[in-house]
Amino acid sequence: MSTPGKRLPSSLPRPDGEREELERVWRTPRGLRFLTTVNNATIGQLYIGTALLFFVLAGVLGLMIRAQLAVPDSTLLSPGLYNQVFTMHGTVMMFLFAIPVVEAISVFLLPAMLGARDLPFPRLSAYAYWAYAAGGLGFFVSLFAGLAPDGGWFMYPPLTGKEHSPGINADFWLLGIGFIEISAIAGAIELIVGILFTRAPGMTLARMPVYAWAMLVIALMIVFAFPAIIAGTALLELERAYDWPFFIPARGGDPVLWQHLFWFFGHPEVYIIFLPAAGMVSMMLPSLVGAPLVGHRPVVIALGAVGVISFALWAHHMFTAGLSLWTSTLVSAASMIVAVPTALQVFAWLATLWRGQARLNAPMLFVLGFLFIFVLGGLTGVMVAVLPFDWQAHDSYFIVAHLHYVLIGGLVFPMFGALYYWLPLVNGNRMSERLARWVFGLMFTGMNLTFFPMHISGLLGMPRRVYSYSSEMGWDGLNLASSIGAFILALGILLFMVDMARTLRKPRRAHGNPWQASTLEWIPAEDYATRSIPDVRSREPLWDDPDLPQQVEAGAHWLPGTATGRRESIVTSVLQAKPLYVQVLPGDSWWPFAAALGTAGFFLLLTVKLTLAAWACGVIAVAAVLAWMWQSDSLPLQREARVADDVVLPVGAHGLRSHSLWATVIMLVVDATVFASFAFAHIHTAMRLEICPPPGSSLPPLWWSWAVCAALAAGSLLIECARRRTADGWQRLALTAALVCMLAAVSMDIGSQLTAGLDPVASAWGATVAAMLAYQGLHAVLLAILALYLWLRSWRGRLSAVNRATLDNCALVWHYVTLQGVALALVLRVVSGS
Repeated sequence: MSTPGKRLPSSLPRPDGEREELERVWRTPRGLRFLTTVNNATIGQLYIGTALLFFVLAGVLGLMIRAQLAVPDSTLLSPGLYNQVFTMHGTVMMFLFAIPVVEAISVFLLPAMLGARDLPFPRLSAYAYWAYAAGGLGFFVSLFAGLAPDGGWFMYPPLTGKEHSPGINADFWLLGIGFIEISAIAGAIELIVGILFTRAPGMTLARMPVYAWAMLVIALMIVFAFPAIIAGTALLELERAYDWPFFIPARGGDPVLWQHLFWFFGHPEVYIIFLPAAGMVSMMLPSLVGAPLVGHRPVVIALGAVGVISFALWAHHMFTAGLSLWTSTLVSAASMIVAVPTALQVFAWLATLWRGQARLNAPMLFVLGFLFIFVLGGLTGVMVAVLPFDWQAHDSYFIVAHLHYVLIGGLVFPMFGALYYWLPLVNGNRMSERLARWVFGLMFTGMNLTFFPMHISGLLGMPRRVYSYSSEMGWDGLNLASSIGAFILALGILLFMVDMARTLRKPRRAHGNPWQASTLEWIPAEDYATRSIPDVRSREPLWDDPDLPQQVEAGAHWLPGTATGRRESIVTSVLQAKPLYVQVLPGDSWWPFAAALGTAGFFLLLTVKLTLAAWACGVIAVAAVLAWMWQSDSLPLQREARVADDVVLPVGAHGLRSHSLWATVIMLVVDATVFASFAFAHIHTAMRLEICPPPGSSLPPLWWSWAVCAALAAGSLLIECARRRTADGWQRLALTAALVCMLAAVSMDIGSQLTAGLDPVASAWGATVAAMLAYQGLHAVLLAILALYLWLRSWRGRLSAVNRATLDNCALVWHYVTLQGVALALVLRVVSGS
């Protein structure tokens, strides 16, 4: 491969028909086939629109809450309906709006900002969106059937256990948000690989936009935080469905275990929401004031520091849960320390404002509003980090006020500013500046009028989640003010939505660069993104090279056409963004849509106890995923492609250079974190016992564990033999033998525990052991499916030395399952002391 040196940009004329071929390959389908689109720009717009729909729906529920609490002794809502409404308000805001909108904006913005044609797994993005949209709407409809969850968006047991919540309302929460967890993790994997491997040539990590850094940090946070809530919801649903007493104290369980698992996800989630907004502010401010961001590198370091420290804060909401003073003190200290890197970003923004010349346009108003509101929320956050104060304010309306100042100030105001700022990328039109001032005034006034009085009512003793109150409590005026403020805030949001709809209905035109921004997303783009992929040579490419958009549009940079006749992008090295190979991207397909509907149907139908129909949907989802994998793997590829006048790159890669291998590694990290959460549940339960194992329970003989580990190791050795063989009968024989070893190991594992008298109903200790065994068994089923898939590909001659990425990735999964089985044996032996 030759290197471009100084020969980019090219001055050579482009071949006739090159642009037309690029347009044909990337054209977005019309009509019903629109459901097959996988283009990030289209999926991103759908994603953002759906997230805003859930924002409005959750806001309507919030208005119902404020209407109920506007006056004392109100009977507008019944107690049962009020519990459903406030539970759905929090759940929809946190799970169906806050996290999805963060990923939605990044799906739309990041490829253009990074100079890529698309994210590396476009069908994964489409699957994540459709699963979220279909499942989310199905979940929300439960409110109209009186089946919505009513245990709070945090779902604390024992209130949400079968004894106190005998209906299926809690099941809708536990199973209904399964698709959200899957969608968020799929999006995180897509973003990590996209940011690290598909940046434009020359966009080193030092030149990468702050927003991309922010999304990289939060995607990594999702990978480590979301598995805890997956494990927690699985345990609580197993308790409700099969009476496995994970959280029932009478049989050795502990309700506080749920709080540990939930808040290990829930408190980092606050920063998962805030950091992308901070990244957007760091992108908008330099353009709005006409000066580079002050302290680019310290701001990036601060983003990473906030992400790391946030995981030490999971017990921030558990200071009254009976933790030891030592644990509470450490978490309290971490809660204060996290303010340091956060404040560093705030000072960098203020310094940027000072250096440049601010113009009070629509995005700037919302950025300034964000700074004011979020700083107030941060200050009250430091207050509740002080143990004596938290013991007084915990579960009062002071916490409600703090939470909304952080979330609305930390996400909603920056998001509205970002919509004003980046909406021209959709159809070239800006929203009304005159109406924007009304929108901002109503939202800023309404937000502060709604939530500031809650600080006072909370300090006066008003508890959270209260349905009604007596006039004698003295909270009347404060609650009436909050309710009036909520409707003022809603009026501002309604005015914004009307203006946005009006703007999107205008005829499409070239967006130009209305804010004189310095980053790549403002280069002219079509369905195929930019005409050629820009060669990046600075942190502010459009400021340092004003002619760059014209050069890119003329096809003077990388990959100006379609080198293979298909959709393509360039994969670059992680550190220096040097071109490595051409990735052929899969095109539009029905399979992601079918897989998403199957996934949403599986979880929602399980909730209403339609088990056979649910499993049928699950089979459809798995079959659709396998079909899209087969279709993607079957692309007839040429070996090399010309990406510039003097540069030829290989098409595709395998081994450590393969982006798909690293996506598999990230997926396995998620998998391992889920297993670690189950192991934590077992350790937590065992530590509460006076005798471990408890009376009536025991572990099988040690030699059983050795036999299981030996069978697992044999399976991994056989899969390595299959990986090193060419596509022949020996390869299929090795695959079959490896599967037999894996199934034998899992059968021995489960059989030995049953022989030893394991009873998951009798004690929480037995239930946690059974949960880990069930998780390992689930992986055995997964490997059986993968083995069949690989067997068929080998039979068709598609596991050759050239086309081997699928085999490498599946082998990696196989080795992980082996390690997980060994870890399971070690956890059981070490915890029991045998």
